[in-house]
Amino acid sequence: MADDELDTTPLTRMLKLGSLAGRVGASMAGNAVSNVFRSLEGRDIQRSRNQVRNALRVVETLGRMKGVPMKIGQMLSLHEHMLPREVAEILRSLQQNAPAVPFEQLLEVIRRETGKDFARVDHIEPEPWAAASIGQIHRATLKDGREVVFKVQYPGIDRVIEADMKNLKGVMKLLFSLFTRMDTGPVWAELNDRLLEELDYLKEADNLRRMAELAAGQPGIVMPVVIEELTGRHVLCMSFEPSLSPDEACSGDWPAALRDQWGQAIFEFIIQGLLRHRFIHADPNLANFGFRDDGTVVVYDFGCMKEVPAVLSHSYSLLARAVLDGRYEDVQQTLYRVGVHKISGEPMSLHMLRDIATIVRRPFEDEEGYRFGSDSTLYKDLQNVAVTHWQESMGMTFPHDVVFVDRTLSGHFGNLMRLGSGGPWRRMLLEIVDVALAQPN
Repeated sequence: MADDELDTTPLTRMLKLGSLAGRVGASMAGNAVSNVFRSLEGRDIQRSRNQVRNALRVVETLGRMKGVPMKIGQMLSLHEHMLPREVAEILRSLQQNAPAVPFEQLLEVIRRETGKDFARVDHIEPEPWAAASIGQIHRATLKDGREVVFKVQYPGIDRVIEADMKNLKGVMKLLFSLFTRMDTGPVWAELNDRLLEELDYLKEADNLRRMAELAAGQPGIVMPVVIEELTGRHVLCMSFEPSLSPDEACSGDWPAALRDQWGQAIFEFIIQGLLRHRFIHADPNLANFGFRDDGTVVVYDFGCMKEVPAVLSHSYSLLARAVLDGRYEDVQQTLYRVGVHKISGEPMSLHMLRDIATIVRRPFEDEEGYRFGSDSTLYKDLQNVAVTHWQESMGMTFPHDVVFVDRTLSGHFGNLMRLGSGGPWRRMLLEIVDVALAQPN
């Protein structure tokens, strides 16, 4: 992972994004023209090569830019089962192995934020443990012998994100217009709020402490401990919690029973957060989770969290029950009450809701359990449903609060597929739903 100077100039960042879009677009257009002269087999081979080439371009550019563009790339990588294998593997590198920012820049941030308490530090590893979109992780040892990590914000990343949001607002509005006719203003505001919250590491420390208290009864989840005296707005110091990386955990070198424990721990953590605690870890990037050989899962990143309104949380419980029972009219009415309906004000059609619910319900049908990844047509069938009901989905509207909730649920759907986890998902879900529905709104 080579050190890379972070470009914080708004104009050059905008030009980089424009250049990337131009190169990818020209590549696709050139490939389409060339295909006229190729055989069917030749077209498939060249299409695959072109996709890999463009994926490499995307990863190189977005990884070096950090900030919002890199996060968009990470979001694309979550649905690897909808992408060619080679492309998915390339995009996955954005989740954990982005180019690093020079250590000297970050050491200056640590010294400034910790002040006189920096004297507690014995040694900081200059090689990053991980490099992400907003900050970089470095292992360290304190003079009292404790092993810790410093999460250090890239210098100037706050200006970068502000510039990115301005540059991308028009682009994303255009992109959204391809899929929906709804007003995207509230959705953009939600994205902006979550990203700005991630810049405040004192807020993240509070999130970590709060979530650790809420999830204290779940033995499958491990969370770092905040080192208060070495934490500030741009530096977060936590206990070092070693684990296997996602690539190692998903390599196939581990028994199915262990992968089942990991998947079930993540599933319970997310569903409990949504339906009971109404406070969820809203970044499903699998690199935010580590895996131990005792079956526990370490949760690392608490910058992107979502407070779920009580009414919305309650509605998700009702939806889960209605989908599992095949009560599609109840699904329709529950969605309508929370603001998911056609722009005209009419409820979503029962035909579309039935088609979607039938596929989503598959992992929850068998009382004995289901193994994610065993149904090779699941993602393809979801894609086909999206195509079938394209026109209706373009004309729907929904509350901005569901943006990060649905991103989290769909992202972890892909994570469970990647882990190949099995479990009694129906029983696990209904147990949480029953407790949640008994809670006061």
